[in-house]
Amino acid sequence: MKFFTLPAAASAMAVLLGSAALAEPSGVVGFLMPDQASTRYEEHDFPGFKAEMDKLCPSCEVIYQNANADVALQQQQFNALLTQDAKVIVLDPVDSAAAAGLVTLAQAQGVKVIAYDRPIPATPADYYVSFDNEGIGYAIAKSLVEHLKASGVPDGAGVLQINGSPTDAAAGLIRDGIHRALKESPYKTLAEFDTPDWAPPKAQEWAAGQITRFGAEITGVVAANDGTGGGAVAAFKAAGVNPVPPVTGNDATIAALQLIISGDQYNTISKPSEIVAAAAANIAVTFLNGETPEAKTSLYDTPSELFVPAVVTKENIKAEIFDKGIQTPEQICTGEYAEGCKALGITQ
Repeated sequence: MKFFTLPAAASAMAVLLGSAALAEPSGVVGFLMPDQASTRYEEHDFPGFKAEMDKLCPSCEVIYQNANADVALQQQQFNALLTQDAKVIVLDPVDSAAAAGLVTLAQAQGVKVIAYDRPIPATPADYYVSFDNEGIGYAIAKSLVEHLKASGVPDGAGVLQINGSPTDAAAGLIRDGIHRALKESPYKTLAEFDTPDWAPPKAQEWAAGQITRFGAEITGVVAANDGTGGGAVAAFKAAGVNPVPPVTGNDATIAALQLIISGDQYNTISKPSEIVAAAAANIAVTFLNGETPEAKTSLYDTPSELFVPAVVTKENIKAEIFDKGIQTPEQICTGEYAEGCKALGITQ
C-alpha cells in the first residue's frame, strides 16, 4: 500500500483540482433553423456554428434540424432535444410568437435558449444574437432613396415595399427600419406586402399584381431580403419591363450578387452568417461552462449582441464580397455574368 506524506497529498489534490478546472465542457447542443426558402442555413449558418463548436467544445454533440417553415415540426424538434437532455438550444423560430412557449418550457427544465437571428419578443430567451435587423431595413431603404435622388427621380414618386413573413419578429424589425427610411424620404409607398414564409413565389405573384396596377408609377422596390427581391425582379422581367426599377435585397445570396452584377438588383446586405453563428457557439459554450455571457445590448428585455452589416451595390461589390473572400469569382462570375464581372474589375 502506498501512502502520501501530507505535502505530497496536497500536491496530488492540487493536480486533480487543476484538471477538473480545465475540464472541457460537454453535452448536447441543438441548432434549430426555420426554413429552406433561403439557402443560408445549410450553406453558412450551420457550417459556421459547427466549425466553432468543434473548436470550443469537441466533446459536445451538436444536433442540427430545419423546420422547413412548419411551426408544428419545429415544436417537435425542440421537444425532441429536451428529451435528449440538450443543455443549450439555439433557436431561429418559424413563428416568433409560438416560440415563447418553447422558451418557457426549456427554462423550466434548466435548459438555456439562445434566440438566433429572429427575436422572441413575448418571453425573453437567455440570450439573443443577430445582425441589427431594424438597421438592415433602414440601410437598404436609405440606400435606395439616395440612389433614386441621384438618378433624378422626382419627389412624390412611388415605391413598393415587400416585407418578410408576418410571423417573423425579425421581419417586423426590418419592416420598421424600412418605414423609418421611407418616412424620411420624399417618396411615397404605393403598396406594401407581408410575404408569407418569406416565399419568393408569393412575393413575385404580389409584385406582378402591382405592376399591372401601377405600371410606370413604380420607380423602385424595397424588398426585405434577396428572395423577395428576386421575386420582384422576376415579376418585372415577366411583364417585359426594361430596365427593371432598382430593387433592394438582404443576405448577399449568390443569385442576388449575380443580379447586382447584371444590373437587375440594386443592393443587398452582406452579413456573413458565420459571424453570428460563431458568436452563438461562443455563447452556448459560456452557458455550458455555467457562466453568464456578456450582454452587449438588450432587445425585448433579452441580453443581446447585434452585429452591423454592410450594404452592397455595384460600386463596392468587389471590395465587400470578393476582396474579403466572402465569395469567389469562380462561384459568381459564370455564364452570362462573366462580362459584368470584367466590367466591375472582379475578374480580368
